[in-house]
Parts: sequence; C-alpha cells; structure tokens
Amino acid sequence: MEVGAEGFARHLPCLRRRILRATFVALDMEFTGLHSTSLQNNEPSLFDSPAERYVKARQGVQRFTLVQLGKCGSDTESDLPRYVVHSYNFFLFPSTLGVKDVEFTLSASSIQFLSHYGFDYNKFLKDGIPYMNEVQEKFLRQHLLAGTWKVCSNADRDVMKKAIDEVTTWIAAAKEGDTLILQDLSGYHMIDVQLVLRQALENVWTEPLGDKKVIVKKVNPEHRQLLENSSYDHCKEELILLSARGFTNLFEILVKVKKPLVGHNMLMDLMHLHDKFYRPLPESYEEFKRNIHNLFPVIIDTKTVTKSVQKKCLFPRVSSLVEAYAVLCSSNLNPKGPPCPVIALASGCSRYAEKKFPHEAGYDAFLCGSGKIFLKNSFRVCVEICGAVEAEPSFSQYLTVLAEHVNKVNFIRGGVSSINFSGEDSPCRHPPALVVHVRGWPGLTEEQIYQEFKAHCRFDVRRLSKNQFILLSNKYKHVRHVLRDYRHHPHLQVSVYRHWRHSPSVNCLLQ
Repeated sequence: MEVGAEGFARHLPCLRRRILRATFVALDMEFTGLHSTSLQNNEPSLFDSPAERYVKARQGVQRFTLVQLGKCGSDTESDLPRYVVHSYNFFLFPSTLGVKDVEFTLSASSIQFLSHYGFDYNKFLKDGIPYMNEVQEKFLRQHLLAGTWKVCSNADRDVMKKAIDEVTTWIAAAKEGDTLILQDLSGYHMIDVQLVLRQALENVWTEPLGDKKVIVKKVNPEHRQLLENSSYDHCKEELILLSARGFTNLFEILVKVKKPLVGHNMLMDLMHLHDKFYRPLPESYEEFKRNIHNLFPVIIDTKTVTKSVQKKCLFPRVSSLVEAYAVLCSSNLNPKGPPCPVIALASGCSRYAEKKFPHEAGYDAFLCGSGKIFLKNSFRVCVEICGAVEAEPSFSQYLTVLAEHVNKVNFIRGGVSSINFSGEDSPCRHPPALVVHVRGWPGLTEEQIYQEFKAHCRFDVRRLSKNQFILLSNKYKHVRHVLRDYRHHPHLQVSVYRHWRHSPSVNCLLQ
C-alpha cells in the first residue's frame, strides 16, 4: 500500500494497530545519495575501523535525505506455518513548517539508479510525508509559542498564492459573517494555508471542512480572539506539531513498542532513522551505538544471518536481497525438511503478490520480512540437524538460536564483519596485508598503485612510507595471485606485511 502526506493521518491509527499486533517489523529505505564525494578519502575502505567508517557515513547522512521508506509487519504467528504480512511504501519529504529550511544534496548516480527502477519523484516532492527530529521540533515549538514561525516551502508557493489571492479578492467586498470555501488542499497544505491566512489577515477565521477543503469566515478582531482561545481551534500548537512531525509520529510508535527490527545491510538505514526522526547523529560512534540499542533493543540484519547460514547450512552464496529471497523461497534449499511457511499479503497490501518492484522501499521491506521468515525456517532445519529441537520453534526460541547474530549489523569492506549494537565489535579475519616496496619509480601515489593492481584484483591502498604502500584485499586468491605475478617485477617488490619488520613505529624504535 502506498501512503503519502494526503492520507497519512488517516492511516496512522491503523498502522499503530498493525505494529502492536506484529511479531516483528521490517524496514528498508531509499536515499538521495549514499557516500559524499565532496570530501577526500571518503569512500569505504578495508582499512576502516567501525569508528572511522561511522565518521565517513555520518557526513553522507547529513548531506542526503530519505525519499522513501518501506515497512513490512507480520501478524502474530498462528499454529500453522502461515504469516499475513502488511507492506507499506511511504514517500517522505522533510517538514517545511518551521524556522529553518532543510537543505539536502542529490547524488546523480543515486537519482539515475532510482529512476531506472521507476521511482516517482512527483510523489516524493508533492506528496511526501513530512518528518522532523527532536531538535527541529524544539525549534518549531519555541517559534509557535512566540508566533515567529514561517512556512519554508518554495514548492508550495503556488498553492499559497492561489489561496491568498482568492481570499484577499473576496474579503474586500465580503461582510462580517460571510464565508468562502477553498478547495483541493491536500495533506499538510490544510494546516499551512490556514496558518498563512491567519497571520496575514487579522479579520478572518479558518476551519477545515471535510476532505481537502477549508472554510474562511470574515470576523471582527474581538471575535477572532475569542475563537483563538477556544478549545475548538484546529490550528492549536499540538495539532500543528502533529501535522509537521508527520512520519515521526509512526517512528515513535515503533520505538515505544520495541518490536524486533529487521533489515538488510542496515547500517545506513539505522543512521538515517537516528538523524531524521530522533536526534542529529552524534560525533561519537559509541554514543550512536548506545542510542540505537536504546531505541531498538532487538535488531536482525538478514545479511549477517544469511552469511552465517551459508557456512552452517550449505546456503548458496548470494550478493543481493533479491537473490537471497529467491534462494530462501526455493524448495531445493532443503527438499527433505519442513515445508516453507506460507506468506500471505494482507488485503489492501497485495501490490507485490504477482509483480516484482526491486529497490522500491516497500517491496524491499517485504523481501526483508519474508526473508526473515524463511531464515527462521532454515535455522529450524539447522537446529533439527543438530537434534536440538523437534517442534516448530517460537519466535523467542528462534532468537535464542540466533543469539550470536542478534544486534549485529553487517559491515561492508572494513576491519570488522559486523557492528555489535549490544557489545564490543569483534575484528574479522582478513587475508594477510601486502606491502609494496617501490624502487626506481619515484613519485608514485596511492591512486597510481591502485590502478596498477586494479587489473589483477581489487585492493585498498594506504601509504606506509615514502616508498612503501600497504595493500588490503578480502580475498585470499587475490593475495596469492599478486604475490605470484609480481615476484620478478623490476620496480615493485611485493611481500606479506610483517608488523615487526614493516611498521614505521617499530623501525623508529629499533633505530
């Protein structure tokens, strides 16, 4: 089900009920960009520690914004292996009701990528659900109390201009008590138009009138003051905040109920959740981890789990969420095991029943949620092989079996295999680093070394000294190939890195 600003408030009570009933909630997001290219050495690297990667990713999260968020929830499991999933696709756009205009960057490659998969930018721009974090809400609340708020949206100028022109033309000849109805006001325009008219004209009063309509009434200033102080004012501070906060209201429901949160390669998703709906990302990596764990105590990254299943249950190696889902749906994975669970799409959320929509946030959230269910079945197979359980395990038993992977989010190309949100990060085992000693080839840069070895395999490069570079790869065969192929190179001597021999700090100490 697609949900935009116009229908979000209407759907919110139902969404709350769905979340309360759900066994877990799966999320996926699409962004205007991933990694900022305006800063040097900002690309992810195998040399990155989690804290270093966080600093790089934080810069990207601060520059880019969310365009789409997908949510999929599964109703509580029955005695049968059957799950009813409710999948939603939300278009999002930063709140424009406040005192600070929100700026964000577009990455050409990301925009082209989303366009290739049919992303509707009109819905993002015209019907995106507003949202704000705690700091932005505090600013808005202060300025609402002081009466110094303003609407920042340039995109809504036509709507505002049409409404103001219509009212100012009408009010010149109108008598006290006369009314005018403004039509076709969607979503948060209902609030914005009323606030603008009330601020511009002291002798009008406004009220919402059914769907997409606002009634404007000519009143005297004394009557206007009485209406403002009444309990029936639809533009009171709390109602304005409710409208301006938009999707943040649903985020707070997710935080309050503490349902297990499921995703795939979730690090960027979690960082955007924190930055856009909770608080601006802190400088400290450890503080970010603590905050996320407090918000969502149980996180399951299907990428981390599938990597484990690959090792334990002969799961085929896959590189994407779509491939993982296809394998998990296949009966060939375990033909003698228990039947795969039946996943039924709820009424009103059946768009993904017959057609694929890759890289649409709601569809990817559906794949994450369905993949989690199938992974549960796969882990049941693993547990049965070990003779640990016979009956269909409950969700809590499933989490017990999965305990070593809970709260561990996949870390792409870095010093650890996953980020542990409930403990210390454990280093992963990489192939040995290589050291390249340059002779008779002065002035070589890291980029030139990278290009030199790029034809053979992919290495990350870091300068060690004036004539030495360290190479890191995540594949043992690449290390073997380079050691073999560069054995007799006239200018580049390649060997396995030994800390006691090659570290500048050790050499300095020995000297």
